[in-house]
Amino acid sequence: MHDIVDLEARGVPGVLVASSEFVEAAEAQARALGAEPARVFVAHPIQDRTDAEIQALADGALAGVLRGLTGGPD
Repeated sequence: MHDIVDLEARGVPGVLVASSEFVEAAEAQARALGAEPARVFVAHPIQDRTDAEIQALADGALAGVLRGLTGGPD
């Protein structure tokens, strides 16, 4: 969260991508930092996934990341 907030403060668009285990923590950090960066959550856990499973998670997250970067509709 801190990295995305810092990047946005520098004018660099970004999207937080994290696993679903961190939804509440991301919300708490965003509130604490007074920021509302775009966020995309993927299925948890990440570790021990095959390359194909990671690729599928990335493919599934791509539309949300693009929306976050472009301000497109949800």
